[in-house]
Amino acid sequence: MLETWGMFLLGLLFLMLGGDSVVKGASGLARHYGLSPFVAGLVLVAFATSIPELVVNGRAAFVGAQSLALGNAVGSNLVNFGLTLGLAAIGATGALVVRWRVLSPLLVCFIVLGIATIGLGLDDVLSRIDGMLLLLAFVAVVAFALARSRSDTEEVHKVLSDYTETRGGLGLNAARLVISAVVLFFGAKWIVQSAPTVGASMGMGPLLTGLVPVAIGTALPEIAAAVLAARRGQGELVAGHVIGSSLCNLTLVLGGMATFRALPLPASFVKFELPAAIAFAIALYPMLRGDLRISRIEGGILVAAYAAWLVFVLASGAH
Repeated sequence: MLETWGMFLLGLLFLMLGGDSVVKGASGLARHYGLSPFVAGLVLVAFATSIPELVVNGRAAFVGAQSLALGNAVGSNLVNFGLTLGLAAIGATGALVVRWRVLSPLLVCFIVLGIATIGLGLDDVLSRIDGMLLLLAFVAVVAFALARSRSDTEEVHKVLSDYTETRGGLGLNAARLVISAVVLFFGAKWIVQSAPTVGASMGMGPLLTGLVPVAIGTALPEIAAAVLAARRGQGELVAGHVIGSSLCNLTLVLGGMATFRALPLPASFVKFELPAAIAFAIALYPMLRGDLRISRIEGGILVAAYAAWLVFVLASGAH
């Protein structure tokens, strides 16, 4: 058992290192080939931070551990809304100020697409056609975010552009991508291999294992980065990651898995787990829609809500 836990923790470490390296490498290559720093920053902030979860879920789907992948996909969303954003707001100096105005419409997109996914899953499966629809939705969301963000303030453009600043030339950044691909591959392999045993040792089935230890474990580096960004006054990076990553998990991750292979859905997924993520998004909307500030009290409410959900789902033991 000690060896299995060691493999699980080493896998988490590899995902953290690989995720950081792939963002730096992609940033450097984007600047080298003349891609707009603003466009590169937006895509990297909102979607590239989901790469570790995407790799883990891709590996899980490939080896047939679909319940683990489902749990991680929706569990990562719950961690994003509850822990990452909540702890960042608590750790911010004053309130977490979010100046990126496209984020509240993107949150609405998440709510609408979440409800649509529940509708697609009422027959207890996401078919390949359903998966393709979700992938098309991901493309539409990226296009919408780019179009709406172009009219945002220069301050927001600068924050997103600065995110792509990295050291090194073409060779170093290409090497970063190659190394990150290898590191992410082994990190995902070890997590998928060890997670069922780790979950079983705590009395958890595959779905609950993905929902809790895997989702929280893969999110820990992002939580730490979010708190640091919040203390630097970069609320756009924090909220952009949370909302963009959640949309990516819902559309690209679930859609990709279903397109690869029809995805059976446990009854609780459409009746409890996914509705819980939508409920978090609905609760967050007035915080972003109003004064574009998330106070420490509101951050505390998000963390308390996640803790209450966690206690409930662990106590129910139904997964």
